[in-house]
Amino acid sequence: MAGRELTVKRVVHAPPKRVWAALTDLDAAPEIMRGVTGVEVLQGAGYAKGTRWRETRRVFGKEETQTYQVAESRAPRRALITSRSAGVDYRKDYTLEKTEEGSLLTVCFGASHPDPNLLQRLTATLFGHVGAAVTTRQLAQDLADVAARAEQDG
Repeated sequence: MAGRELTVKRVVHAPPKRVWAALTDLDAAPEIMRGVTGVEVLQGAGYAKGTRWRETRRVFGKEETQTYQVAESRAPRRALITSRSAGVDYRKDYTLEKTEEGSLLTVCFGASHPDPNLLQRLTATLFGHVGAAVTTRQLAQDLADVAARAEQDG
């Protein structure tokens, strides 16, 4: 199994409940996260296990849509989000810890291909670092946007 993992952290000057509210507000996601241009809830309500949605983002100047599902939700401490696209399994594991400053918001991102062929392995080897850098920037921007909303709501 070929895969990659990234972790991004952000101190947020707001309590975990406010950060959780900003992180999990699917209806407001396009207003909160500047990379998100649209969200369509497909199943479920709120941010409970099984909630599914389509999220559209602008990436490299074009829009891409991905379907996500909440695999685990323990408000206001942890949310595990999964998706599958083009044979690749993705996950975003968000955790929130209370700190003296407010909260520590962490996202661990993983991407894995259960059965990559030779071309896919070669492409991952040659271009994986570029994809990792772009993904890290995107995750950091998402966390900054969530932090800005949570801090503003206080």
